[in-house]
Amino acid sequence: MKSVIGMGNALTDILINLKNDEILDTFKLPRGSMNLVDSELQRQIDASVADAPHTLSLGGSASNTIRALARMGASTGYIGKVGRDETGDFFERTLNELQIAPTVFRGDEPSGRCVSLVSPDGERTMCTYLGAALEMRHTELTPEIFDGYEYFYIEGYLVQDHELISNAVRIAKERGLQVALDLASFNIVEENLGFLHDLVDRHVDILFANEQEAAAFTGEKNPLEALDKIARKCSIAVVKVGTRGAYVKYRGRVDHIGIMGNARRVDSTGAGDFYAAGFLFGLCRGLSMEQCGTIGSIAAGKVIEVVGTTFDEKVWEEIRRMVGDVETGNYIL
Repeated sequence: MKSVIGMGNALTDILINLKNDEILDTFKLPRGSMNLVDSELQRQIDASVADAPHTLSLGGSASNTIRALARMGASTGYIGKVGRDETGDFFERTLNELQIAPTVFRGDEPSGRCVSLVSPDGERTMCTYLGAALEMRHTELTPEIFDGYEYFYIEGYLVQDHELISNAVRIAKERGLQVALDLASFNIVEENLGFLHDLVDRHVDILFANEQEAAAFTGEKNPLEALDKIARKCSIAVVKVGTRGAYVKYRGRVDHIGIMGNARRVDSTGAGDFYAAGFLFGLCRGLSMEQCGTIGSIAAGKVIEVVGTTFDEKVWEEIRRMVGDVETGNYIL
């Protein structure tokens, strides 16, 4: 079975249950909003909720994908940067516990984290501090990091550092890996359009995009036309179209794969990350594009049924069973 190494912003997700919304008012955080915060505001928020019950889990887009791949049974590795603190220790320790080979650099800034402040009625207000994740530099990457892997997966959020991504994919290709990229967000695509086109043209083999990202990347609002344009640039093009499933184009053939019909949507966080994990797992197993897309839909369908991106072993057992049925042809969407 082939293996995957991913690279992304190494974040720890911290879920905090609030007794009331006083802290939101104190820091002028709109209920239900997503906020990018600096180190000082993050420190103040941390101090204010120090005694509140909380849970920690691995976060960050590529980390979600690699974690899901590992739980499905793939051989995986992860590249990221954290601080010299307890949060960074937690991140690296958790990678090891999940048998994900860590290449975790340490920076001077505190570890990045995404704090979800959960109001009594369940509304989540998110504060993201990237911290040490932003300190990762292209000079830290060595060719040996990529040895033993067949696929290199990168999140589009890393596009803030063009030199880092360019160097990483160049090394990966030189070491014989196929490169998979998730475009992450339509506004990221719009702000970095020229760079992304050059990157995909030169280095990317597999591209994941949702409908909005595909439109921003190609200028085509019709997802099939966008799919066609993307497929001219890379080997495998994947355009996700929400409740209508996804389109995959490979070697001139287009497959349409539906969604997991009985999924009960609770929280869409991580759906794209888990879809990529399922799809890549299928590739690692040498399955067809339709089977890869089906496993992607299964993984995404399961993660939207929970708040956050973490669920217990019983759910993973069910996912692994369903994946086995896909491999044997006994599960069709």
